[in-house]
Amino acid sequence: MAAEGHNVDESLLSVGQNHGHFFSKKTFGKPTYCHHCCDKIWGMLTQGYCCEVCNFVCHEKCLKTVVSYCSGVALQLIKNPVAHTWSQPSYIKRKFCCVCRKRTDEALSVECEVCDYFVHVDCQDLAVSDCREAATFVPNYLESSTHVQYHHMREGNLPKDSKCVVCKKSCFSTECLAGMRCEWCGQAAHAICFRQMSQECDFGVLRKIMLPPDCLTIPRTALPMEQLLNITAQEPPQSRQVSSPSKIQTDDVSSSGDDSKEKDDVEILRIFDGNRSLRDQISRTASVSKTASVQQIRDAALRRFHIVDNADNYYVTQVINDAGEEEMLEDPVPLRNVRRPEGRRAQIFLRHKDDPEKDTVKIYGGWLRVPVTFCTVNVTKDTVVQDVISEALEEFQLDRTNCNRYNLMEVSVERGVAERTCNPQENMLQLVRNLRKDSLRRYHVVRFYVQEKEDPHDHAVFVGNLPVSLQQRQYERILLKLLGTKGQEPAERPFTSIGPIYFEYGSLVITFNSSRAATSAVQKLQNAICEEKKLIVLCLPNIQPKMLPPDSEPLLVLVNVKSGGCQGTELIQSFRKLLNPFQVFDVLKGGPLVGLYVFRKIQHYKILVCGGDGTIGWVLQCLDIVKQDSECFLPPCGIVPLGTGNDLARVLRWGGGYTGEENPIDILKDVIDADEVRLDRWAVIFQEEKSQPPPQTAGTSSAETDQTMSNPEDQTSMIIMNNYFGIGIDADVCLKFHNKRDANPEKFQSRLFNKTQYAKIGLQKMFFERLLECPTSLDLIKITTHEEWPVQVDGEPHIQPAGTINIIKSALKAQMLKKAKKSRRGPSGTIGSASQVRAVASEGSPLGHLGVPSSLGDNPAHNRSTPDALQDSDEEGDAFL
Repeated sequence: MAAEGHNVDESLLSVGQNHGHFFSKKTFGKPTYCHHCCDKIWGMLTQGYCCEVCNFVCHEKCLKTVVSYCSGVALQLIKNPVAHTWSQPSYIKRKFCCVCRKRTDEALSVECEVCDYFVHVDCQDLAVSDCREAATFVPNYLESSTHVQYHHMREGNLPKDSKCVVCKKSCFSTECLAGMRCEWCGQAAHAICFRQMSQECDFGVLRKIMLPPDCLTIPRTALPMEQLLNITAQEPPQSRQVSSPSKIQTDDVSSSGDDSKEKDDVEILRIFDGNRSLRDQISRTASVSKTASVQQIRDAALRRFHIVDNADNYYVTQVINDAGEEEMLEDPVPLRNVRRPEGRRAQIFLRHKDDPEKDTVKIYGGWLRVPVTFCTVNVTKDTVVQDVISEALEEFQLDRTNCNRYNLMEVSVERGVAERTCNPQENMLQLVRNLRKDSLRRYHVVRFYVQEKEDPHDHAVFVGNLPVSLQQRQYERILLKLLGTKGQEPAERPFTSIGPIYFEYGSLVITFNSSRAATSAVQKLQNAICEEKKLIVLCLPNIQPKMLPPDSEPLLVLVNVKSGGCQGTELIQSFRKLLNPFQVFDVLKGGPLVGLYVFRKIQHYKILVCGGDGTIGWVLQCLDIVKQDSECFLPPCGIVPLGTGNDLARVLRWGGGYTGEENPIDILKDVIDADEVRLDRWAVIFQEEKSQPPPQTAGTSSAETDQTMSNPEDQTSMIIMNNYFGIGIDADVCLKFHNKRDANPEKFQSRLFNKTQYAKIGLQKMFFERLLECPTSLDLIKITTHEEWPVQVDGEPHIQPAGTINIIKSALKAQMLKKAKKSRRGPSGTIGSASQVRAVASEGSPLGHLGVPSSLGDNPAHNRSTPDALQDSDEEGDAFL
């Protein structure tokens, strides 16, 4: 369902004053509410008006002030279609379908991960592709001083505390899909007050931490929106073909008790909108009187396929055999002699009257930022795609002599947004006629856009899960082999550079010179295996810092969805809806390095880490790695405690654990008001005992002896400690818990259950371990072990071999956000004293094993290499592969 607003252009389709609704007077036998004014339609026998297509109900007095478009035409009115990112089907409580306006708890439904769009699975074909435009910057077209952000209004499903910004009264309704709300700033209004709202949007209370869409670009690739947003793609439902977006209708004649009525009064027809729907046996049914005229049958068919057009351009025929042959229906009683196959309903074709010599086509400007949404081009049987591009450029007041720089894109906005590049020599009239003949419904949701061939956006691809701590040339050769470009000349390679390379985590960034090359590389790499590990491949957005407001401090949100009670999934969905979805990242997909790389050019920004102590330590370690390449050296970090212990979060007043009752928008307000504090950190240096070399025989050569000698530095590692270090029983308990959770992760879904497991393991251990009093030290702690001991650093446990452990002050500092006292909410905000003994905390991350980078203080430079620098003569690299 779409409402009047900036993203809707009434000139795209002539819908009349009823906004595309097909209203009919109806008597309601039960209490019903008006979807426009939310008032009750009084009386058990009172008449109102109901749309036969989308079930919109209203009073007679509200007909002239309706602002909601019918779902049957809304799909064709969107200026810039953006595909939704659907969740898994489920029964969603207390929501309404945005297509049929009925409750979503009555049937399987899905919701968009980015905006508040809810729809039944059976209505998903008619969903309007008007998700939020999260990246709108276009080089050479936008300037920060002239660009204006407009509201993105969504009808219905408002929060309970919504109040109208015009009349200040509540506009929330539990009875029907009613009310309007901006998806960016959250301002709400009644439908009757909607037109009095200001059209410009300032992002509301989250303006300071919002990443505005006009400062963000995304690569123009053929990849789905789920992949661009770093969201796990959902399994597509067993869908009907795109040519007929409706339920598959059975062909058997009903055997219910209504048969006699059907035979006496009405005829139920199976209607096909083209050859494709007949071939796939996908149709819609329409009930008409047996004495209906051809015009009435045609009008009923147009309504069933939600086609709003001049009815005189259409006609109906009957299917006379299984081969698809057809003949015209003729008045006065066309259904009297219609063919009805045995046990099946009559089959009707809805067709368009085509002119064999000429036609008109709408051409859209899209991202060209032309002053008009579309232009109309006349085509003949000799017109090719290249001619259409030239005519459209002239209509858009662009130089038509540069038509070779543009492509014509065929874009379908049904069930998402899919596009195809048209052949420049393709006959345009035949292309349009084939679309109509194949499926009339699909023809009406297909648009033609003029688009530049050269994509002005960057094409950066993040690749993770590579082997760690290799040499730069080895990483380059791995990628060249996986991409199939090994042996090519540097000028022929599809990428412009490889880097930065994060050696400690086996991750890097590749920059490509075209969208086609980037798409091809992503499709190759996302299924590639390297050392028995599947690679993590992500397309990255690009931020334009010059477009940011001067007082803006965008918030980078990093969520570990598996922390503690696995509450991160709810939070990441909420933050994607409240903020720009491109500023919210799941750290289990590429780690914190992905978000930190995207934000590297911003001078001032904040970080919100949603996880436990292990996740926070992971983020701070990644900050130590990337800060030398970033504009912001020490971005302050806030915490949403999702772990089990959450010790650092308690110290910084963020509470002992996220309960799920907190409003996510209140958390973001706390981040805005939080105070910045400096966090001292410590370095824990582990040095193993030198292993004794095996006894040498007299015949052993000195060269062989040299090969068995090891560098002492290879047996030394260092981990930065942010909060606490444990050795002995507490680390042993933590390690046992980690092992149990790794073995059965599905059982550890509750923070309370996790704590009971801690207590159970701790009680078992305390009877068999003895405690050791350690002396207090200010600058250095040195521990010597003569056998393997369990140790943990910030909740990350492992078994440490015999050796020496030194704990010293580190020069690395961290800037943290401490929650302001005035914004503390409830018992979860209780602060523990800094000197208080902290409970053992454990929270998982991919660094739970001993693969923690060493020497974080002296990281190697994260070099960037170009194709010219890649040489295949390195015998060591070839031997590695």
